[in-house]
Amino acid sequence: MSTGRTLTRAQKVVLGAAFVPMLVTGAAGGVGTFSNIKGAYGSGTALGAVAAGEGATAVLALVLLGLTMLGQASPAVVRIGLWLLPAAAAVMAAMAADGTGRTVIYAVTPMGMCVAAEGMAFLARRIVVHTDGRDAEAEHRAATVIRSLAYHRARAANHPDEKIRARSERTSWKLARRIGTGDTALGTSLLDVQRERVTDGADAALADMFTAPVTPEAHAVTAAVTPALAPAPEPRTGSSAGTAEGEAVTVARDGEDTQVSPATSDAEVTAVAVPVTPVTLDEVAAVTGVPTPHPAETLSDEQLVVVLRHLRYSADPPLSYRQAVTAFRDAGFVGGEQRVRKAWGALMSQEESTP
Repeated sequence: MSTGRTLTRAQKVVLGAAFVPMLVTGAAGGVGTFSNIKGAYGSGTALGAVAAGEGATAVLALVLLGLTMLGQASPAVVRIGLWLLPAAAAVMAAMAADGTGRTVIYAVTPMGMCVAAEGMAFLARRIVVHTDGRDAEAEHRAATVIRSLAYHRARAANHPDEKIRARSERTSWKLARRIGTGDTALGTSLLDVQRERVTDGADAALADMFTAPVTPEAHAVTAAVTPALAPAPEPRTGSSAGTAEGEAVTVARDGEDTQVSPATSDAEVTAVAVPVTPVTLDEVAAVTGVPTPHPAETLSDEQLVVVLRHLRYSADPPLSYRQAVTAFRDAGFVGGEQRVRKAWGALMSQEESTP
């Protein structure tokens, strides 16, 4: 899958310039090998040696370069040939040398073609990874490791021979260390996951620090839920329905029954304290119109808000985000950190919009 990225003009210039010394190095290695062998065996033998060594290496290098540019993995025989053919040419050139010094020089000369071929293929591979977002070589290695791991895990579990099972078990652990090696896409994905976790943690910490405390008198949930569950009793006066005119009314004031005469002012009657029953999670869910949330169950977004609302106002003063999340986990409720944080943000927005 293409990433949509293209090489800039500066990148093209630099990469093109990097290919030039590689080509020159490979050509110099071939010319040097020809010259060395020509002095010992003649031009015909030298030409055949260069063709079998540097020439074949150049062919394999072009094959490797073409496969890399097409986004395909190169066969193992191509990679092996890039090193074996120059090595054979190096041995042949060393045998034609006189003295230790010339032997070393003649042996090293053919390796220039090998290094040039590997360098051009590696650079081309990186260009393809940059533009297409895929590393065919890494994907090929990863697929090979995964297939081997699956085979050895199956053999370690089901093979009738105990020694073979033990050997496959050890091999499985060795293969497990190689999973993801050189996979740039996997590394990028893991970094994205870590960035998201760090962002969530920082957001939660800042929300916990800068969330303004809500006083008991301004509890938005109590104001929203209690009237719907148990409507507050209307102020009663001496002339209320069901009460004889002039008859005193008994009301609860400061925990004691108080006789209120018909002459008592409306303001005094309105100020009579009415005890409030704590709201349960079932009641909050019923008023919100969602099924009652239960621990160890997958909750919807609305149920998450209901649980956090109930936990937040289960204490006085209300719980902070971190305290509510701790209570959420302790109560056995299930929910990912990102979903819980989103539900908390929705709850805070509801509080801010509640007059």
